[in-house]
Formats: sequence, C-alpha cells, structure tokens
Amino acid sequence: MDIRLNNHFLDVKETYLFSDIAKRVRKFQEENPDREIIRMGIGDVTLPLPGAITSAMEEAVKQMADKASFHGYPPEYGYDFLRDAISDHYKNIGAPSVTPGIIYVSDGAKSDLGNLPDILGDNPVIIPDPVYPVYVDSNLMNGRKISFVNGTKENDFLPEPPADTGIEPSVIYICSPNNPTGAVYSYEGLTAWVNFALKTGSLIIFDAAYEAFISEDKPHTIYEIPGAESCAIEISSFSKFAGFTGVRCGWTVVPDTLEAGGIKLSKFWARRQATKFNGVSYITQMGAAASLSGKGFEECLANIAYYKRNATALANVFTDKGIYFTGGVNSPYIWLKCPGDIGGWEFFDSILERFGIVGTPGEGFGANGSGFFRLTAFGSYENTLKACELFKTL
Repeated sequence: MDIRLNNHFLDVKETYLFSDIAKRVRKFQEENPDREIIRMGIGDVTLPLPGAITSAMEEAVKQMADKASFHGYPPEYGYDFLRDAISDHYKNIGAPSVTPGIIYVSDGAKSDLGNLPDILGDNPVIIPDPVYPVYVDSNLMNGRKISFVNGTKENDFLPEPPADTGIEPSVIYICSPNNPTGAVYSYEGLTAWVNFALKTGSLIIFDAAYEAFISEDKPHTIYEIPGAESCAIEISSFSKFAGFTGVRCGWTVVPDTLEAGGIKLSKFWARRQATKFNGVSYITQMGAAASLSGKGFEECLANIAYYKRNATALANVFTDKGIYFTGGVNSPYIWLKCPGDIGGWEFFDSILERFGIVGTPGEGFGANGSGFFRLTAFGSYENTLKACELFKTL
C-alpha cells in the first residue's frame, strides 16, 4: 500500500510494560510448573463486585428484558441518574461546583486519558516522572513535545512546578494518589500546581482514579483547590473504587469555565464524545450509581479497607527492614527502593525466582523509576501475608 501512517507511533515503545512482565512470568511458569505465583504486579482488583452493585445490575438486566423498560443507545454523556450521583459524591468530598452538566461518563479513566489529546492542539506537555505510561504514550502518538518534572526520593516523589513561570502554556498531567508511587499531594502542594497553571495559562489534567483510598487530610479532588475550575480537567474511575476493572466505567469533569481562544473545552469534548463514543451501557451505569450511595457505597469502602490492610502489612515489613518506600497509606501501591541498589528488572527476576512474587520494575514508569519497584495490594490477604513473610528474608 502507498497510504501514509501516523509514524509518531514509532516513538512509542514497541511493547507495553505489562506485556513484558506477562511474557517473563509465562516463561517462569513453563520452566517451573509446580511453583506458586503471588501476583503483585498489575493493579487489577481481585475481590468480587459488591452485592448492592450486582443487585442493581441484575434489576437492570430484567428491565432490558421487558419491552416497556428496555433501553437502547445510552445518552452520549451518561444517564442523568449517574451524573447526579457523581455530582452528589463531589459535594460529599468538598467540591459542590461539580454539577451534573459538566460530568461526562465514559468506559474508564484510561480511555479518557488517551482520548483527551484529540481536543488539544500542539501544546508542550509536562509530565511527572515516574508516571503511568498512558500519559506519555498517548502524547507521543500525537507528536507532542514532552518535558518531565522529576519525582525523586528527595521530594518524596511529589515534584513541584517548574521554577520558570514564563514558559509557554502547557498541558500538565498530575496523578494523586499517584500511580506508581502511591504519593499524595497536600493541599499546599496541589495549590502550587493550580497557581502555576493559572499564571502560565496552562491546563492541568488531573487523574483522581485512586481518590477513594485517601484516609489522611489530603485533597480528594483538584476542585477543592481555589481556581482549579479555570485550569483543570479531572478524570476518575469506578475501576478501583467499585471493582469495575472488568466492567468499565469512569468519568471526566470538564468545567464550562475552561476556555482557550474563546472556545469552551467542554464544547470540543462533548463533540468528540458524541462523534467517537456510543456511551456506557444502562446495566453498567445502574451498577455504578449503586456504588455511590447507601449500602453500595459502604460495601465499596469495605473492599477498599481490605486492600488497604494488605498495603499496611507490606508497609510494616519494609518499615521494619529500613527499606525506603512511598505509598501504602493513601494508596494501594508500595513504591520501594530496590535493596542493594540493584535495578528494578534485576529485582523483578530475583524475587520471581526466589519467592515466586511478581511485581513491576520502576524502569517501566520512566527514568526516575530506575532502581525502584512497585507492589500492589490488590491480591488476597492470605497471599499478601505469604509475601510479607518472604520479604522479611530479603
């Protein structure tokens, strides 16, 4: 063929981080068929959907089986009952400005993070390092120029804004609680980023997918910070909160106060979604709405408490051993310094061979991840305790 391709895809690593991990684990299993594997690598939930959610979805299925209550194409931006429920959730966490009309329901945070470059021009992009790969890859695929702000042990993996406020207006990615480091910005830290964006005319894309894990006095949403409605889009998800990794549902908040060149960003995002997305199923949205109030909300928090107990058990081991780490308090992730100053992939091979434990090398999240390692708390409590006993022998 003589067609042209988007050669910016050549700028992206040929294999996805977790594909590399899966390949190594498969090889280990083939060579060691009798060894038990404790999986602490991919951030996938393992507890079943809460009962109140499945009850709501079962009721929705019954409605779909009845001509009188059947639902066809869903509204492009989400059913009103779910947008109302999400808005009420924002009121409960201190952001009453997030009204239903600026909430756009989707099939997950990763999709929206990958799709947002569709509505943005050729702006410079500022991304923290280490970072969730989709921020980098989706912008490389669109030919964007990326610069990094460094998350390091010295700043507890919470980088501050660039000192130069005379920079060109940029698109800034922030994730708090952070994936992979588990670090969470304070009100002061997040305020510094909002003020930087306002001063430079920049846009923040704020990933709040792990908001429900916050237990300390930290901001749950960027819209708790004054001025954020004029400089920030927020993306969140039911994946970790309600266990929807296999169900798929999330949302993006695009305030009507966000404007560039006299055009509301919400106008472009609404048009993009209406053109390229057919909405989330009625059954899924019924389950999502059930997770945000009453029994469903309590059951979701109970699942989160289960995972956080796992994180605490891991954190206690590394604290006792004097191994530096972040996360484990307001996050399901432990981000630890590899013992003996070895590399992340070397540590991966070592604990897989020695313990049968699978984690994620920090190198997969950027240059500043070199020599670090991510463990997730999404496994069973029993397997987490097994892993803790094994890690005690490091």
